Amino acid sequence: MSTIPSPRTTSSSGPSEPDPTDNGTSARSVRSPWPGWLLLIVLLGQFMAILDSFVVNVATATIRTELDASGSGLQLVVAGYTITYAVLLITGARLGARHGHRRVFLLGLGLFTLASLLCGIASGTEQLIAFRFVQGAGAAVMLPQVLSLIQRTYDGPARVRALGFFSAVIASGAAIGMIVGGLLISADLFGWSWRPVFLVNVPIGLLLLVLGPRLMPRDAPHAGERGRPLDLPGMVLLAASVMCFTVPMVLGEEQGWPLWTWISFALCAVLAAAFAGYESRLARRGGAPLIAPGVLRAPGVPQAVARIGLAMAMNAGVLLSLSLHLQSGLHFSPMRTGLTFLPTAVAFGGVGLNWRKLPQRWHGALPTVGLLLAAVSFAGTGYVLRDGGDGGLWLYLVLFGGGGGLGLTFSPTLGRTLAGVRPEHAADASGLLTTTSQLGLLTGVAVYGAVYLAEASGGALSSSAHGTWITSLALAGTAVAALGTALMRRGR
Repeated sequence: MSTIPSPRTTSSSGPSEPDPTDNGTSARSVRSPWPGWLLLIVLLGQFMAILDSFVVNVATATIRTELDASGSGLQLVVAGYTITYAVLLITGARLGARHGHRRVFLLGLGLFTLASLLCGIASGTEQLIAFRFVQGAGAAVMLPQVLSLIQRTYDGPARVRALGFFSAVIASGAAIGMIVGGLLISADLFGWSWRPVFLVNVPIGLLLLVLGPRLMPRDAPHAGERGRPLDLPGMVLLAASVMCFTVPMVLGEEQGWPLWTWISFALCAVLAAAFAGYESRLARRGGAPLIAPGVLRAPGVPQAVARIGLAMAMNAGVLLSLSLHLQSGLHFSPMRTGLTFLPTAVAFGGVGLNWRKLPQRWHGALPTVGLLLAAVSFAGTGYVLRDGGDGGLWLYLVLFGGGGGLGLTFSPTLGRTLAGVRPEHAADASGLLTTTSQLGLLTGVAVYGAVYLAEASGGALSSSAHGTWITSLALAGTAVAALGTALMRRGR
């Protein structure tokens, strides 16, 4: 436990008195008898939530066979979780700021664990879809509290180290989800087929629910948050806007992008503009907008939002397209498919933990280097697979490079941006950046999935290899285009 930072608070007998110089903006907390337990518990909860965005991907074929799920039903099993997750994230962040992050984290964890159990024992597609929506709601309540607790509990170098762990978990969760899903499906534990993909969360969640109330430092919302209304009109406008974006992104490709999907996208733009206008007017009147204007004005936040969204879109795109090619084209087993992504997970997570050890004068250039490395690695992935072979050792090398490149893009961007966010804005920043990540993942699945499926429509190995090559070039082009966000940040 020596590598986990200690909280900044010092009281061990009860809630510490508020600092009279902070104007009531900081949360009160007590220190755990075992420094670092808060970080360990919340990061395990975060890891489960991120894992479940991806772990089900390699179980889809088995679920479709055993539950006789339709194509659209299977898509909702995979994406129903992400839809409610993305829609409710900012609301979850605000609830934590209003009622206490520790309390809301544990409530979200309890809902997530219960929904995981219900998913694991579901007897039909409709039940599984419904419980996946509930599981996503639990994750949306739980996950924003992680970053807020880190921001409010740790300070100075301890916060930097804690954010490194946070970045490593959120960055590598996608690839690790593919690996864990493949292992669980191939193991067929107790003859339960796909069900352990969900049931694995239950013992971990129960353990955290037992340890959390005992080992997590208590926190209390500051006076400003307790009196701050929930901004229900803003919540409704934002949720409706995100829903109008996510639903056609999830269902549009399979249905051939019918008219309703484009109407939904247009309505999303209208609702987003209405949300921005309402929030601006509310702030000018001295109200409490859903996202504090100070967060959006913090140094580098607009560039960070764009870069994190693009990085997550590329991450989802390469995982989806390559997973489809490995299983459909090369006929890899779920376990072999999952293990193929191990270099990506190792590189992505390793960068998240270690980029701070580089000389500080290099930190501003890391996203630029990362995007260049990602572009080369994406193109290399398509190149080594374009002739229908399995790529051999070269495939693992380019996947390692791609994971490292995205890690250099994501982790320094997140860490350096959050360093400029005031602790009282931690909830808003948490909800904004995490929502951006989820929308990026959805966009990546829809856009790069559509590219791959269009180019691999022949069904033969050669068609699948061609689809992977074209998709890889599209990913490389996106990485090059994203260089603009890194150069803007360096210039500022």
